[in-house]
Amino acid sequence: MLLAIDIGNTNVTVGVYDDKTLTFTARIATDLNRTGDQYAVELMGIFQLYHCDVAALDGSIVASVSPAVTQPICRAVGKVTGLSPMIVGPGMKTGLNIAINDPAELGADLLAVSVAARTKYPLPNAVCDLGTASTISVVDQDGKMIGGIIYPGIRTSLMALVNNTALLPEIGYAAPKRVVGRSTIESMQSGLILGAASLLDGMLDRIEEELGMPVTAIATGGFSGEVVRCCKRHFIQDENLVLDGLRILYEKNKKS
Repeated sequence: MLLAIDIGNTNVTVGVYDDKTLTFTARIATDLNRTGDQYAVELMGIFQLYHCDVAALDGSIVASVSPAVTQPICRAVGKVTGLSPMIVGPGMKTGLNIAINDPAELGADLLAVSVAARTKYPLPNAVCDLGTASTISVVDQDGKMIGGIIYPGIRTSLMALVNNTALLPEIGYAAPKRVVGRSTIESMQSGLILGAASLLDGMLDRIEEELGMPVTAIATGGFSGEVVRCCKRHFIQDENLVLDGLRILYEKNKKS
C-alpha cells in the first residue's frame, strides 16, 4: 500500500492507496511550529481511526508547497512507518512534457494535478485548484503542460478584505441568493463566491480563445464545491486529483 501526502499552505492531506484504490483520506492543519514527533502522533491517530495496517505500507510520496513543514512530515512518516518518503521535485520521471520557461519552477502540487489530469481526462484540459492560493493549470491537446494562472484564494481574499477595512466582518463561505446584496454580508458573499465563479468562467473562456478549442474543466481544492456550483460552465469535480497524481508519480519513479 502507498501513503501519499500533500502538504498545502493550510492543510496536510493524507491518503492511502491499495493498488489504485484510494482507501481513505484525512487532513491535518499545516503548522510551521509543529515538530516531527507531533506530526507523528497525528499520523498514528489517523491510521488508528481508519484501521490502517501500518505494516502493510510499502511506499510513501510527499508533495509540498510549504518547505518548512516538509522535513517534519518526512520524519514523522519515518517514525511511524519506517519508510523514507519520495519527495516530488525536479528530476523525477513524470511522463509529462513541461513546456514552461523553467520547468524547475513548477510547484509540486501543480505537477501532480497536471500529471493526473493528463492521465484521467480528455485533452486539452484545465485544472482549477481552489485553495489558499487558487491556480489554473493547463495541459494542451498534445499532453504538454503549457503553464497556468495563480491568484489569491477565497480565504486569502477574505482575510485581506477584513484585515484592511474597519467595518467589514469575517463571513462564511456560502453563495448568496442574489447577485446584488441587500446587506453587507450578502454583498461580501456575492463578491467572494460569485466573483470567484465569474473569474473562473472568464479565465477559462480566455484560455479556450488562446488555444483555439474547448477545454475540459476540472475542479479540485477545498473551496471548489461552493464556487463551481455558481459557474456557468460544466466542471468535473475531483477532490482527490493531487493524491492521484502522487500515486502516478510514485509508480513512475519507484525502484523495481
